[in-house]
Amino acid sequence: MNNAIATSHPLAVRAGEQIFAQGGSAVDAAIAAAAVLTVVEPTGCGLGSDAFAQVWDGRQLHGLDASGPAPAAWMPEYFVNKHGPIDRVPQRGIDSVTVPGAVAAWSVLSARFGQLPFADLIQPAIDLAQNGHAITREWNIQDYYKQPGFVEVFSRRGRVPLSGETFPLPAIAHGLETIAHTHGQAFYTGEIARALIVFSQQHGGAMSLADLANYQPEWVTPISQNYQGYTVHELPPRGQGVAALMALGILEHFDLEDNALSTHLQIEAVKLAFVDVYQHVARPSAVTVEQLLDPVYLKQRADLIDPERATDFGAINPVLGGTIMVTAADAAGQMISLIQSNYQGFGSGCVEPTYGISLQNRGHAFLVKDVAPSQRPFHTIIPAFVFENGQPVMSFGVVGGNMQPQAHVQCLVRVLKYKQSVQAACAAPRWRFDQGLEIAVEPGIDAADLQRRGHVINNTNSNFGVGQFVWRDSKYTAVSDGRWS
Repeated sequence: MNNAIATSHPLAVRAGEQIFAQGGSAVDAAIAAAAVLTVVEPTGCGLGSDAFAQVWDGRQLHGLDASGPAPAAWMPEYFVNKHGPIDRVPQRGIDSVTVPGAVAAWSVLSARFGQLPFADLIQPAIDLAQNGHAITREWNIQDYYKQPGFVEVFSRRGRVPLSGETFPLPAIAHGLETIAHTHGQAFYTGEIARALIVFSQQHGGAMSLADLANYQPEWVTPISQNYQGYTVHELPPRGQGVAALMALGILEHFDLEDNALSTHLQIEAVKLAFVDVYQHVARPSAVTVEQLLDPVYLKQRADLIDPERATDFGAINPVLGGTIMVTAADAAGQMISLIQSNYQGFGSGCVEPTYGISLQNRGHAFLVKDVAPSQRPFHTIIPAFVFENGQPVMSFGVVGGNMQPQAHVQCLVRVLKYKQSVQAACAAPRWRFDQGLEIAVEPGIDAADLQRRGHVINNTNSNFGVGQFVWRDSKYTAVSDGRWS
């Protein structure tokens, strides 16, 4: 195909296809799909989400970090005085909200790489929010219905929609229209910004107009790791993409075959990577990405793996996510991998009711002792690329909290080492490391062999990630995961 787009909802794919038909670029199509997903998958993202992207413009790979920092008023004593002796920033409520970055990501991506007017990209989402769409699955709202604005925006007559019910979201339509007509500026310096701060202050939040007005996404240089003759690109910390690169670098020291031993080795490599990521990325550290990816260091880490026995390296993996993934490519060669996220489900649960701004809860990633003004929290969302001989062959991502680097490793081993098709690799059974010796496995994984090696099977956590992929050779092949996150 000449153009391709993969994401998790058919209405978002349709929006991207409409933009392609109008002459839009891959970035245009991805923005349109991302906007639609705030309407059709509000359990994963909203207008108050954060976002990350990698873009191949035909000559160069660009990274975009559109995560938001802590409000300037956030310091350890702010939380101690307000919430008492807590270890972590609250999971829900207005004090879990950092500055949202997704709308700013759409704006700067459109300005730099788009072909169509920004308002045209948002129009499919506006139409769906105004007219309604059939809900594809029921929402789990038990953690959110008491949060300010949630019921007002996401319910009708006191209840949330049922699966299959057509459900308009007029407040979100109003927010999208305002964002569209101002190229996103209203969100940070205009009427939406003012409404957000009034809402925050009414409910005890600390965010200010200056926090919003001073926000800018950051263009960053992707980091990379060679694996099986290919180069895998992730975004640099404060995200967890380096975990996938470390695990791949460790696995280069093993001759993997498609068998139970390979599964064991992959699990152990991921566990080792998580130890370092939680120690040196999730919290402030002087250790650099270059040190974490140093070949000598990764060989030392590989030497710690016992091929016959699972080891508790001390890593934990507690984070579940609420995220969407879009990847697109066009006939001119432009490709994009874009992820935007509420963090956990509906995020904070707080929703500014006039414009339907559903606010993420990314602040919950902070330990209270590490909070500092304008500090960015640890992020789990990681868009990715694979290159061969200096040219992109795949843009992809897998949502699902800390399943993301684990799924990157599993899919890349299948595609790049086992030489499976992207479709086969995406559909193949997955495992998930949780903590200590505990793992979860899908049917088709040799659980008996893993138990023999000392792994403890606990399938309580059934989130194995949801991926989208675009493979490039003489044409594009788009693949979307059949799993629900």
